[in-house]
Amino acid sequence: MSYTEKLDAALQRLHDEGRYRTFIDIERSRGNFPHATWRRPDGSERPVTVWCGNDYLGMGQHPVVINAMHEAIDATGAGSGGTRNISGTTVYHKALEAELADLHGKEAALLFTSAYIANDATLSTLPKLFPGLIIYSDALNHASMIEGVRRNGGAKRIFRHNDVAHLRELLAADDPAAPKLIAFESVYSMDGDFGPIEAICDLADEFGALTYIDEVHAVGMYGPRGAGVAERDRLMHRIDIINGTLAKAYGVMGGYIAASWKMCDAIRSYAPGFIFTTSLPPAVAAGAAASVRHLKTDGALRARHQTQAKILKTRLKGMGLPIIDHGSHIVPVIVGDPVHTKKLSDMLLEDHGIYVQPINFPTVPRGTERLRFTPSPVHGPLEMDALVKALDTLWAHCALNRAELSA
Repeated sequence: MSYTEKLDAALQRLHDEGRYRTFIDIERSRGNFPHATWRRPDGSERPVTVWCGNDYLGMGQHPVVINAMHEAIDATGAGSGGTRNISGTTVYHKALEAELADLHGKEAALLFTSAYIANDATLSTLPKLFPGLIIYSDALNHASMIEGVRRNGGAKRIFRHNDVAHLRELLAADDPAAPKLIAFESVYSMDGDFGPIEAICDLADEFGALTYIDEVHAVGMYGPRGAGVAERDRLMHRIDIINGTLAKAYGVMGGYIAASWKMCDAIRSYAPGFIFTTSLPPAVAAGAAASVRHLKTDGALRARHQTQAKILKTRLKGMGLPIIDHGSHIVPVIVGDPVHTKKLSDMLLEDHGIYVQPINFPTVPRGTERLRFTPSPVHGPLEMDALVKALDTLWAHCALNRAELSA
């Protein structure tokens, strides 16, 4: 058997389908983001504007965050030196967990190296704690949730996306005495739609189920203190486990869950993804804590973020571009073909200095390939004008559909 030939064939399939993903090497400029420098493969450089980043609020360059990280690295050095159980728990980790527990109004929080690991480790561990657990998972949940549910060895039920009636049917069909958990998201990142949090909580109460919500694309950006959509809708007290990230709106790195003290204690004691992973560097934890603390009081930054998203969506709709608008900060423009999506992305980068990564299968279903824009408070009028003009030009050049999609 030729292993090299198998690798070549696997990679060629991606090229043939227009799904091969290319890394774009960029260098962010502190204080100048979303402007960055693109390092081309030939060694040349070109200034670009980043329109697809997850640093939604620009906190990755905020002085409060940077200063906290400098202070921590000067005081403690680079790494944590171990897992949380073996020398890797510092005052910075404990302070960050306290900030997160306070943010979500929970007794405790538990840090992970990423929200992906937090979802995977927690959801795969819960059946060990609740034998016979049935997990009801939204069909469009993130890959990390799907993986955690798949690996846990317990029973699972997949309900149609945001379909509360279907969820009710599945709950009603199972043993009333069986332990149950409903896993869903507050903001689904590809379409930007919201989960029906209150309706799901009502079903959880009716059928005696735990609730698990992924607020990764909402923490920092929604709610009076940035705790997410559940806070905005005054529903946090009805959620048993909240998953969040420190790598998007908070601009740093890491993930976490917030829950009761006993739930966090049990997960940290049984989850291999927590037990056997080196903890976050203290400087990262310090920067994240500073970001969380700051955004608890910076409602103006959240308001500017929402305003920028509304402006961009309004302008794109005015040109008849096929965008999906569910009222969130995420702006998907549907192209519908992987090759065309990649070509548009390449032309935006090469001809206009605009960086937006194509989103293709398996991240989204075939036929819904898209460009996904993430406007932020640091995208000003000049950046907005340049993007809108470039999209208008390319849509005409490529003779693409301008029929608007309904939300």
